[in-house]
Amino acid sequence: MKIIRSILLLAVGFGTLPAQAQLTIDACQQKAQANYPLVAQYGLIRQSEQYDLENANKGYLPQLSLSAKASYQTDVTKIPFSLPGIDIPTLSKDQYQVVAEVNQVIWDGGNIRAKKQNVKASAEVDLQQQQVDMYAIRERVNSLFFGILLTEEQLELNRLYDEELERNYRKISSFIENGVANQADLDAVQVEQLSNRQQRVSLEATNRAYRQMLGAFIGENADSAELICPEVGSEPAPTDVNRPELRLLDARNTLLDAQLKQLNARNRPTLGLFVQGAYGKPGLNMLQDKFKAFAIGGVRFSWNFGNYYTHKSDAAKIDVARNALRTQRETFLFNTNQQVESSQSELEKYRRTLSDDDRIVALRDNIKRASEAKVAEGTMSVTDYMQEVTKAETARQNRALHRMQLIMTTYNLKNITNN
Repeated sequence: MKIIRSILLLAVGFGTLPAQAQLTIDACQQKAQANYPLVAQYGLIRQSEQYDLENANKGYLPQLSLSAKASYQTDVTKIPFSLPGIDIPTLSKDQYQVVAEVNQVIWDGGNIRAKKQNVKASAEVDLQQQQVDMYAIRERVNSLFFGILLTEEQLELNRLYDEELERNYRKISSFIENGVANQADLDAVQVEQLSNRQQRVSLEATNRAYRQMLGAFIGENADSAELICPEVGSEPAPTDVNRPELRLLDARNTLLDAQLKQLNARNRPTLGLFVQGAYGKPGLNMLQDKFKAFAIGGVRFSWNFGNYYTHKSDAAKIDVARNALRTQRETFLFNTNQQVESSQSELEKYRRTLSDDDRIVALRDNIKRASEAKVAEGTMSVTDYMQEVTKAETARQNRALHRMQLIMTTYNLKNITNN
């Protein structure tokens, strides 16, 4: 009874062991995007935009200023005649004044609104630049993911080849006993076994390095995760370019529009209300040479024509920048379309190559089996037979490589176009 209970507990324990984690290429891309340190920059850009917009909106609030002055002048206003019996006071040549002024904008020519549009457009440029920087890690994740799949495929082929060599070793040993082969033939098989095991050590080291780097990108341990090889359909991949670089250029063009609006707003007049409260000597009554408090309120209209001096050249600079963006866009699309055409040619090459690989592998296996029969009959040397074995193994490795290259090129095309 105790034995049965122990077996049941052991079975339950094994049933609760965590399953091996599985990773797809899309999941790795999402994890890498979320884990990359640069992703924190998104929140910082939005915070900075919010602060700048709040500062711009404060331009609609009443603006308070305080000024003070003390002056001495060489002459003052005097009445050029005298009246009998009337003492006409004379102003002091030293004067003092402290003024507090409140200004309330009524219309600023659209300057504040243009400034807010400029802030939003600038933040959008920063966000799109962030997208471009983040997009660069997609290619690196693709290379690591498919590098792991390729090395694992090669490791599996290496294992099968090692089993094949082991069978050949036993066959050659039996051939030696029958006098068909000699020790040198057996040594040749052993050399091939050792070379194959050396290659396995190298492949395992490469696989571990790729998994460690992929784990660093996605922010979790990928040493034992199972990578799911994606399926590649026969239908052509979309070739329209949807890269973040194009959205960055559009955002920069929108920023230029906002800068032009702000430039035009600087040349418009402004209208506002003002109230001044002051204390000084003299006050508003110039004939009273003593400290007095006073107030002034009214409407103020102003128009700064000095901005017109540089308006034409500033607008021309914006046009130059716009033309530069147009050239950058055309250049980027030209280079990207060249990459698309190159990738499409590569895809067609690998599809045609793979269509022949299965036939090549089958033929190489037939040749190898025929060579094995010849060795048994004593009409072929073991050295020649081992060459046929190696060619058959090379055909399998080439087929695996071409299959992985087809998948990698397909995803490379997706990465080029962002589709």
